[in-house]
Amino acid sequence: VLFLFCIFQMDTTQESYLDLFPLDAIVYLTPDSENVLEDIDPNKVYVLGGLVDESIHKKLTLQRAQEQSLQTARLPIREYMVKTVNTKNYHSETLAINQVFDVLSTYYETRSWPAALKAGVSSGKGYVLPDAVK
Repeated sequence: VLFLFCIFQMDTTQESYLDLFPLDAIVYLTPDSENVLEDIDPNKVYVLGGLVDESIHKKLTLQRAQEQSLQTARLPIREYMVKTVNTKNYHSETLAINQVFDVLSTYYETRSWPAALKAGVSSGKGYVLPDAVK
């Protein structure tokens, strides 16, 4: 099922995003992309890569996007956040769909990546904003 999120409306459909939008308008968001999402383009459609167990299916979303000849991008976590020392030495840029949506919607409202990442990336991921490092 495809969920289409607009500013104030959400629709669901059984149709593939590949059938609904031109390929050059689709950006597949995946933490494995080499391309950094620098801004949200209102003329693009952003596909959230999905819930994937990163330890088992590493790079699955990137591979899927490449097979479909889609543009890819990742959230700018490395560019705006720093790794923090934690007991598990765990650092992950893989987020749940709701976290990615929180980041995107906050960025859309504020046009601030630090504010957006703070809203969606929990400290349990091992990343924090530089001003949060003590």
